[in-house]
Amino acid sequence: NVERRAVPEGEEMRTILGECDAIILGNEKLNREDLSAAKRLKIIARHGVGVDNIDVAAATERGIAVTYTPQSNADSVAEYAIMLMLDILRNFHKASGELVKGRWARFVGAELMGKTVGIIGFGSIGRRVARKLSGFDVKIIAHDPFVREEDIKAGGALPVTLDELLMSSDIVTLHVSLSPETRHLLNRERLKLMKKDAFLINTSRGSVVDEKALYESLKAKDIAGAALDVFEQEPLQRDNPLLELENVILSPHMANFTIEALTRMDMMNAEDLKRFFGGQTPLYVVNPKVFEYGKC
Repeated sequence: NVERRAVPEGEEMRTILGECDAIILGNEKLNREDLSAAKRLKIIARHGVGVDNIDVAAATERGIAVTYTPQSNADSVAEYAIMLMLDILRNFHKASGELVKGRWARFVGAELMGKTVGIIGFGSIGRRVARKLSGFDVKIIAHDPFVREEDIKAGGALPVTLDELLMSSDIVTLHVSLSPETRHLLNRERLKLMKKDAFLINTSRGSVVDEKALYESLKAKDIAGAALDVFEQEPLQRDNPLLELENVILSPHMANFTIEALTRMDMMNAEDLKRFFGGQTPLYVVNPKVFEYGKC
């Protein structure tokens, strides 16, 4: 049987987990306590790319396979990041908001052409951002300690250190996964390295940026603005101070929400579940140890 349910929290979630052999999971969190109640659960198919919402170590200990959908949304997120760059440079969101209110207000913006765009994280999304930006006549620099310099160059970007990128970029765009090493990667000290007329784009994970420090930088106009699709706490709370600012664009974690990306995720999840229950190893496994040890 297949059931589609809105996933609650706490005991209700754990009750549902106790009834399942497999789940397809969005952004909902699954911690060790949740998984301890999942007596029948054999596989978690993450409907997305990041698995920071799942306690993968706990799942592995229990012999639960975790799969994901790598690169399924890379083009969608890359396009969205570039859209945010254009929007924040040209003040489109402000002009549209004023026109809806009945005011014919025209805002002077800036061209993307000639700007230096710094890409932090040069994986599947970061590479696509570089490729799609190549037609905009911009200088592209990138930082990723896990990618060889020659591969960054081959991807159309100049490899630089993180500090160099922050000091040189007119636009900084984040494309890293969330890990203990990348949590608050952009902290107060690193935000201070950015130019006063620079913009920050974040379509990766909210906790990659110290949100409190970012708010202070934006409020003090230490940087020109930010466009954020992700936040440290989601959904965004009504009392979040970022909502008070005029130099931000905020959206509800929707960079990956396109028909094409969602369809790719559906198909990849379905294929992996079919393989798993057919006695084969899934194609996109996060924790292959569960198969090596014969736990599954």
